[in-house]
Amino acid sequence: MLEVELPSRQHLCEVSIKIETPQMPPKPQSPPDPAASGPSAAPAPTLAASDVSKAFGSVAVLKSITLSFQPGEIHAIVGENGAGKTTFVKILAGMIEPTSGEIFFRGNRIEMATLRGMESLGVRFIHQELNLADDLTVLENIFLGREVAKGPFLDEATMRERGRKVLAQVGADVDLDAKVKDLRVSEKQLIEIARAIAQRATALILDEPTSVLTQREADRLFQIIQQFAESGAAIIYISHRLEEVKRLAHCITVLRDGHLIATRKAGEISPSEIVRLMVGRSLQDLFPKKNYNRDEKYVLEVRNLSVRGYVTNASFGLKKGEILGFAGLIGAGRTELFEGIMGLRSVSSGMIFKNGKRIKLSDYPKALRALCAVYLPEDRKGKGLVVSFDAQTNYSLLGLERFGAYFVNQRAERAAFKKAIERLQIKVPDRFMPVSRLSGGNQQKVVLAKVLATEPEIIVFDEPTRGIDVGTKAQIYHLIAAMAAEGRSCVVISSELLEIIGLCHRVIVMRASRIVASLEGDAIAEDEIMMYATGLKQAHSPFDQ
Repeated sequence: MLEVELPSRQHLCEVSIKIETPQMPPKPQSPPDPAASGPSAAPAPTLAASDVSKAFGSVAVLKSITLSFQPGEIHAIVGENGAGKTTFVKILAGMIEPTSGEIFFRGNRIEMATLRGMESLGVRFIHQELNLADDLTVLENIFLGREVAKGPFLDEATMRERGRKVLAQVGADVDLDAKVKDLRVSEKQLIEIARAIAQRATALILDEPTSVLTQREADRLFQIIQQFAESGAAIIYISHRLEEVKRLAHCITVLRDGHLIATRKAGEISPSEIVRLMVGRSLQDLFPKKNYNRDEKYVLEVRNLSVRGYVTNASFGLKKGEILGFAGLIGAGRTELFEGIMGLRSVSSGMIFKNGKRIKLSDYPKALRALCAVYLPEDRKGKGLVVSFDAQTNYSLLGLERFGAYFVNQRAERAAFKKAIERLQIKVPDRFMPVSRLSGGNQQKVVLAKVLATEPEIIVFDEPTRGIDVGTKAQIYHLIAAMAAEGRSCVVISSELLEIIGLCHRVIVMRASRIVASLEGDAIAEDEIMMYATGLKQAHSPFDQ
């Protein structure tokens, strides 16, 4: 149990700002004066930022942000990708230095915040992108840099005992001796959270922590967050899932284009109002209208396909111009099915047909040619991008032959990339900037530009909007709809039911490695999908021969 005094809720979220013209937001209140005293004085905030700004070169990312976080408070920060959320919390965590402004911890000014220094104060940061050592074990990752010693040797027995406890806390059923590289993405996320819990925290910063978790895993995480808050830790929570924000937060702060737009009590602001402050439009504009001229011919047919340990006898068809959704709980086998189809994973049995002709695939390059298909992986940083390269180089990698047989025609490459930037509205302040410094939404757009450049007939989107803000989600949804309208066949694998329901013409549900249903029309509804995904409804034959 964390030994920090819990303040009364009257001190939580004392700042409440309403701004009707977000282009010119007024400066919010400064953090409490550290010298303030007396029985009526509020406790000093655990963390506070005063007039913090940050610029990368000539690009201003944060503009005079003043905000404080109280002990025992769950404070959500929302905004579009590129609004400055992650940059701001990285400054709080000591990962990057502000261009100007000050950071306070419990009323005391931090002269020069560093990651190690802030961690020594109990400030823990769980980043949106996984930050684990893949070749180390689960146990080694949990205690990496904070190993427990017994004299000159490591106290492995104590670490194992604590490791089992924190894994049980987050509901992670994994072996302490398993290599992290062998775990699913959702399991890796739970290890990140367990690592933070294993050490005492005065402040816990979580950036999109549920993006790869099942609902049950997410519910468990919410319990842990609430326990931390009840113990007196300040919680800073970044999420694009507004239902989570409303469920968890005491306070909600909206950032837009580097400005602080508003801070409100969670009970005093609706999701539609949050969206309006974030992007200037309502939730009704999120999805494009479903226009699908039904084509009965299958572009792709899969029959009785099995991937050992992950998929059993999967059969389905994909039609021209169709947006086909794949729903199901994490671990149902959706990703592994398409990794098998795309030659990224070995297939133990089954047949694949393209336009009625059977084809055999052994690797991804052959799939690209034989299926005229591309795959956007769920882990865009680990599998979709070379994050140390710039955006233009990433864009070109999948089809360098387009720009010359022996040497790259850099003029043609630049011209093609410029067209992609304009079409997909990619924000790239500097074309030589490493793609790791772009926002999550812009990174996803670079991956999308890269695969579209190959002129595919079939596009598989695996969690296409994971960790992406509402505004960029709407852009990607309209792009997918436009591709389908051009006659391309699209597959959308998603754990967000709203995404599946709002975007897809037909939905296939998987459970426990098998396809259990194919839904159309009014049957594409949240309760119907979940009934099949959880086994409350029995499977029926989903592939209409």
